[in-house]
Amino acid sequence: MIKVGIVGGTGYTGVELLRLLAPHPQVALQVITSRKEDGMPVADMFPSLRGHVSLAFSAPENARLDTCDVVFFATPHGVAMAQAPALLAAGVKVIDLAADFRIKDTAVFEKWYGMPHGCPDLLAEAVYGLPEINREAIRSARLIGLPGCYPTSMQLGFAPLLAGASPLVQEGTLIADCKSGVSGAGRKAEVASLMAEAADNFKAYGVKGHRHLPETVQGLQAISKRKVGLTFVPHLVPMIRGIHSTLYASILPEARGTDFQALYEHYYQAQRFVDVMPAGSHPETRSVRGSNMLRIAVHRPDGGDLLVILVVEDNLVKGAAGQGVQCMNIMFGLEEDLGLRQVPLLP
Repeated sequence: MIKVGIVGGTGYTGVELLRLLAPHPQVALQVITSRKEDGMPVADMFPSLRGHVSLAFSAPENARLDTCDVVFFATPHGVAMAQAPALLAAGVKVIDLAADFRIKDTAVFEKWYGMPHGCPDLLAEAVYGLPEINREAIRSARLIGLPGCYPTSMQLGFAPLLAGASPLVQEGTLIADCKSGVSGAGRKAEVASLMAEAADNFKAYGVKGHRHLPETVQGLQAISKRKVGLTFVPHLVPMIRGIHSTLYASILPEARGTDFQALYEHYYQAQRFVDVMPAGSHPETRSVRGSNMLRIAVHRPDGGDLLVILVVEDNLVKGAAGQGVQCMNIMFGLEEDLGLRQVPLLP
């Protein structure tokens, strides 16, 4: 059994980790931290976990994280980098759901997150936890920087177009028009996330620049081995879970004869959690709700030179906790979908 600890068990990604890990046949939950809720049974805060999680929250200073095999950080940015060195030295693997180990360039990280990096020496070792792209590196990793929710949808949506030796699309002018539910903002008290503010409303944000932009460009350039330009515009929609990304790419003249549907089907044919839907499909966020599945549909309006790629995922599962469990399974040599075989919720 894998002994698992969770730092930050009271947020949305923390409770989602608990939901997925509690019934996992190869996991024993050892420690769940929360300074404010020290001593409170987890099931008192989250009644949905009654009968599934018997642990109480522990204050971080009292938590024996060094007795775990792997520790998940479902915390704000900056927490994992402060604790990861000691855990790694104790032989504990680390999976960070925040941004501490996503961006390789410390100057870029510090620009976008407004804090110095606490352990830049570990950035070279950290593996970006996108299994469909970095599976082999994840197998031997001891430190994972998990992708953000938007970057997961954008990178997996664009990857088949960029992975070949020769460009198929204009890689300098990619566009991502993305929408997320309010849970993407976390479980903190914030005016913009209040129901009276978010309901019956629809807005863009971060148009000038968003933290997920440099991470996504870094990942796309790692896939293509070429320079990539991306315009990314996120939007907030009045739903709780889900991301819908509409991606645009202009086809190069020499690639006009490419069967892009077949390209995507071939690229993802062996991937358990990426579903390339039949040509002409329009995937919905509810088709992935509560699951680790990401669905993609490829469109070429009027047979022209513009590709439109539709991508949906649950931002708390494939966009966060589920992808973390997927990485854990790979790191410990388990079946990749173990504990992640949930059928999406409908309605």
